Amino acid sequence: MSGTQVYKVYIRAGAERVWAAITSPEWNSRYGYRGRTEMDLRPGGAIAGRSNPGMLAMGAPEIGTDGEVVEADPPHRLVQTFRMLMDPGIAAEGFTRLTYELKEGKDGVTALTVTHELADAPNMARLMAGEFEEMGAGGGWAWVLSDLKSLLETGKALADQ
Repeated sequence: MSGTQVYKVYIRAGAERVWAAITSPEWNSRYGYRGRTEMDLRPGGAIAGRSNPGMLAMGAPEIGTDGEVVEADPPHRLVQTFRMLMDPGIAAEGFTRLTYELKEGKDGVTALTVTHELADAPNMARLMAGEFEEMGAGGGWAWVLSDLKSLLETGKALADQ
């Protein structure tokens, strides 16, 4: 399951709004794994994803993910490195590369494509593919993107409905 994973979702929202949902802590803490992610959107800028209260209660570190911005072209493209720190085995696989591409159509729908390069990170690849969902580790990118879409289109994340 290692290699490159590509996910595409169409969201009835403008690219600026989708960009804000990805990059703004006020938004990105409301969907997916609900950890607040702070980003310095300059090349070389730090990215820190905080563990949510449930993760902290289970012994996760305060910073659950980290990385740095490689490229930021708001609201069209964000390239970053990404490392999961919550599991020592996955953390040892090192940084992976994550690209968000946003393309707004004339109908107000934004196509969001997430490309996660995982060639040297087989355990991270399995996690992001949702293989550990039944063990309580979440549904990976499919869950995160479905939740993001739901939040932007209905005002409620999937877990809130």
